[in-house]
Amino acid sequence: MSIVEAYHTALGSMLHGRIEDALTSEALTSLKGKINLIVTSPPFPLVRKKRYGNETGEAYLNWLKSLAVPLTDLLTDDGSIVIEIGNAWEEGAPVMSTLPLEALLEFKRAASLHLCQHVICHNPARLPSPAAWVNVKRIRLKDSFTHVWWMSKSKTPKADNREVLTPYGHDMKKLLRTQKYNAGVRPSGHVISETGFLKNHGGAISANVLEFDEENAIPESLLKFSGTKWDANYRDYCKRLSLPAHPARMQAMLSAFFVKFLSSPGDLVLDPFAGSNTTGAISQQLGRRWIGVEASAEYVEGSRGRFEEFADGVMSG
Repeated sequence: MSIVEAYHTALGSMLHGRIEDALTSEALTSLKGKINLIVTSPPFPLVRKKRYGNETGEAYLNWLKSLAVPLTDLLTDDGSIVIEIGNAWEEGAPVMSTLPLEALLEFKRAASLHLCQHVICHNPARLPSPAAWVNVKRIRLKDSFTHVWWMSKSKTPKADNREVLTPYGHDMKKLLRTQKYNAGVRPSGHVISETGFLKNHGGAISANVLEFDEENAIPESLLKFSGTKWDANYRDYCKRLSLPAHPARMQAMLSAFFVKFLSSPGDLVLDPFAGSNTTGAISQQLGRRWIGVEASAEYVEGSRGRFEEFADGVMSG
């Protein structure tokens, strides 16, 4: 399949074609060593084939592994790869598959990547699944999280957790106000300094379990990407043009979290499985340059709806 630019904005470009072909095209080979961050959610290794395309079984492992080196070669020396991947189950049985973990480990080994951190994205509102074992036979618990793997070329990639601080809780606000804390040695052996602990850093350091809902602390800079409102323009656009909305869209705040955490304005962000181009639209709003690659022509056309609100508009490729 040839690679063509479907459209572009002042900051980014959406490419139509398979990532396998894009990686050997001038569009990406010219960017070797220049991409600061890759944020993506590849097709999950589900038992059944989906409309958006997904390999199954051993083929999935080999397919994802084959992309490791060419994607890593695109990164700057301090660049990162963030991959979200869900759970999988064995066909016809209430048994989890280890394929997602095996595939990620093979991906890591193939490109000699460093695993910076394993992050859990928890969504308690997710519908119960797998339905046969959770809803019908009632012998398993529902899946409510996905794995997010942050990997890098170097052991010290570009990152700044001050960009994704969460609001202080009630107790911490009280401590900062009263400036009184029981400092000293803890049973664990840790020594808590009163002066260091009571310093206002502007917010709390985010944990590696992310839960983006109204009941949890969310970085203020990400609130504009919360809920379903941010996605509404995209869905309305697809409906108006009778285009299928992508059924497995990455959470906007998950993408925004890592774009802010691991890149700076002006940096270049790539999503090799762009789908509805959530990462591209997030990058645009956060002042990053971006490139998206998507194999489905319908999903590419629908992704234009992410950019209707921008003054600079969307220009055809």
